[in-house]
Parts: sequence; structure tokens; C-alpha cells
Amino acid sequence: MKKMANIGVIGLKVMGRNLALNLADHGYRVALYNRTVSVVDEVMAAHPHENFVPTDSPAAFVNSLEKPRRIILMVKAGAAVDALADTLCEYLEPGDIIMDGGNSFYKDTVRRTAHYAARGIHFMGTGISGGEEGARFGPAIMPGGSPEAYAAMGPILEDIAAKVAGEPCCNYVGPDGAGHYVKMVHNGIEYADMQAISEAYLLLKNVAGLNNEQLHEVFAEWNEGELESYLVEITRDIFATKDEEGYVLDTILDVSRQKGTGKWTALEAIELGVDTSVLYSGLNARYMSMFKAEREQAAKQFDKKSYNICLKPAELTEMVRQSLYLTKIMCYAQGFALLKAAGQAYGWDLNFVNVTKLFRGGCIIRAKFLQEIIEAFSESGAVDNLMLTAYFGRKIEEYLPALRQLITVASNTGTPIPAIMSAMTYFDAYTTATGGASLVQAQRDYFGAHTYERKDRSGSFHFDWVAYHGNK
Repeated sequence: MKKMANIGVIGLKVMGRNLALNLADHGYRVALYNRTVSVVDEVMAAHPHENFVPTDSPAAFVNSLEKPRRIILMVKAGAAVDALADTLCEYLEPGDIIMDGGNSFYKDTVRRTAHYAARGIHFMGTGISGGEEGARFGPAIMPGGSPEAYAAMGPILEDIAAKVAGEPCCNYVGPDGAGHYVKMVHNGIEYADMQAISEAYLLLKNVAGLNNEQLHEVFAEWNEGELESYLVEITRDIFATKDEEGYVLDTILDVSRQKGTGKWTALEAIELGVDTSVLYSGLNARYMSMFKAEREQAAKQFDKKSYNICLKPAELTEMVRQSLYLTKIMCYAQGFALLKAAGQAYGWDLNFVNVTKLFRGGCIIRAKFLQEIIEAFSESGAVDNLMLTAYFGRKIEEYLPALRQLITVASNTGTPIPAIMSAMTYFDAYTTATGGASLVQAQRDYFGAHTYERKDRSGSFHFDWVAYHGNK
């Protein structure tokens, strides 16, 4: 009797192929299918794994799977997911599971979950982070869907996920779109973290005058301390990478593109009314980078005059290190603030300790200080903002003078550091008990009779400003 496959993967580009290899290496028999069937043959020729079960049609693929059938889609987000899921449903039975492991928009996942549930099919929207290396050897996995679907799929996902201290970087996030939402916010944090690191690079190179070898040494030292992280680690390596022409970094154009998840994070924050200015700065910087020709023209027109900053390179380097750490705190503070608002808006009971554990290994934003975030949330329980926890509160007070001084240095040298500046502005706004919004309320009431709230009593009020000042 032919042995059935335990799980199937559809979509065999880099991520899908590596995820299938990861599953097979862990002892699971993996059915393979790709819309371009020749790709299946290519995978089998390159990776003739004994646990691979090649198929050449949706029907053959589904029929090769044990029940309940567990299927992972690793295809481009959008119409392809709907088309494939609809095709598969012609052959699936109630209780079977389709897991979308791509970067789908969470609202599409919410829609699909309800649509396929009506047909008895479990649909799981699952964020997977870590790139091709993570997919191959252990990614961070953020599953959303029904608890019943996770009961059937979860043990496999936990088996292949990255492990930290023996604990898988995979746990049940919540219903329908929760998994893809957490992955979206992960990517928003990633954008801002990368931007902050690039700003540190710009300051150390252009203001402190460090060359690539010295930058390599600085980031190597940073990666041994509290800034230890995947992004700092690879940045260290980038500074030391050469080809026949010299340092590879020096040949790369300063233009950076994006694929949409950072934009979704910004739009969702606007929808829910959450300040994610630090996260948005990473996206906005990528937009600005695209205007290369205009930036070159403007640089010629406006001659930036630098002040003497009177700082030794070592002093500035430490100032940058402390400021980068604080900026990272603000990135996560805003990310979790958005997750909190989403949980309340969409009825998701998100556990911030468990969410943070997902990020500790396998993913792009894995970092040493995630353990401090776990401990901070564990000790503080339901906290409004990460800045208000004891550990990070102490760090902010310790490093705040460096952050303020660095912003002055950047301003005086004409060095653009939007993420770091946004972090400072966010902190100042959040810690200002009485701001200027009272004047904004008065202005709106003056020109549009939008009413305002009072300090001393509840309700909405309107003042006849025009009559008071005479008709104009």
C-alpha cells in the first residue's frame, strides 16, 4: 500500500522549496506541487529527498495526502492564493486545512477564513519570517486560524520552527487574520530597525569619519553587547565584504525599494489611530531614497554648512550606540501599541509575551533584547506602552541625554536621521502631560464649528468665535 504524505507544499520557489526541505529533513513525507509542473521536476532533480512525493496536478496532490489533509501555500499574495485555494477545495473534505504561508494582507485572510469555513475547510493565515535560510533551517512562524486547525498543524510547525533555549519560535497567535497581522507588524518594525541602523552608519561614516574596517570593528563590538541582533550581525559582515573592485557596500546605489508590508503597517496605524511615526520613518525613508536624481540636484543647490561638533570619534560612536538602542525601544513600543489596538478592535486576545517569543529566533528582527521585552511584559502584565515598564524606563532615562545630543549633532551636520529623530519626538510627545491639542480644537471649532471638549466638564461645546471678534 502506497505510503501517504503527511503534509503538502504548493509553490516551490526559494521559500517554498526550502520549507519543503525543512519538513522533509524532520521526517515528514511532503507532497510537492507547482502550477508550472516542470518546477517539481527541477526540485526533484536538485533535491531527490526520500521524503518528497512529487505530483503533477491538484487532484494527484490532494489524493497523496493523509487525512485531515494539511496543505501549505507558498505563492504570491493576492489572486493566486484565492485561485489555488478554490481549485483545491474541489478535492478537499470538511476538516482539511489550507495554510497560507505568504505575506498576505490580513484582511484578505479574514475574508478567506470565513469563506472556506462555510465549506468546512480550515484556512490558516500564517506569517513566516527568516528568509530562505530561516525557511530551510528554522523560521519564526506566526500561525493564525481556528484552534482546531492549529491542533492539527501546530505540532508540525513547532517541530520545524527555530528553537531558542529549546522553545520553538512558533505558537498560536489568534483567529483568522491575527497571524498575518503580527507578521505585518514584524515587518514594520524591521523597516524601522534597518533604517535606524543605516542612520547610525551615516553618522559614523560622515561625521565620525570611520572607514569600513573601523565600522566593521564597531558593529562587531556592538554585536557582543546589548545591541546583539541578526541585523547588527549582518551589518558587521557587510562592512567587511570585498570583491575584486573593493568593498561591495561602496558600489551599491543608495536607493531602497519595498514590497508593501511596511505600507500596510502605516495604513493600519492610521486606520486604528495609533502613532507609529518611528515605524513609518523607515517606509518614508525608502520613498525618499527613490528620488535619487532630485536629491543630487538639491545637494548641489543647497550647500550644507557644518558646525564643529567638538566630539572625538569614540564619544560620537558611544552616543550613536545609545541612541540606536533607544530607537529600537521606540520601534517595539509602537509595534506593540499597534498590536494592542488591533487586539481590541478585532477581538484578538494577543499575548505579548508569546508574540515576543516568536521573534527570538529565525526571523529578521531577532535580537538579544527581546528577552528583556519578554521579562518586562511578564513582570508588568497589561501595560499600555513598553516605555512604561521598569527595565526600559531605566534605559530611557540613562540614554536619553545621548539621544538629545545626537539629534543636535545630526542637525548641525545636516545628517538625515528620521527614525532616530522620530524616536525622540515620540518619547517627548508621549511624556508631555499637556500638549497643544487644545489650540487645534479651538481652531477646528472656529473655522468649522466642530466643537471642543472642556477640562472642567464633560460634553461637546461650541463658541461663536466669529461673533465675538466681529464678522470678517
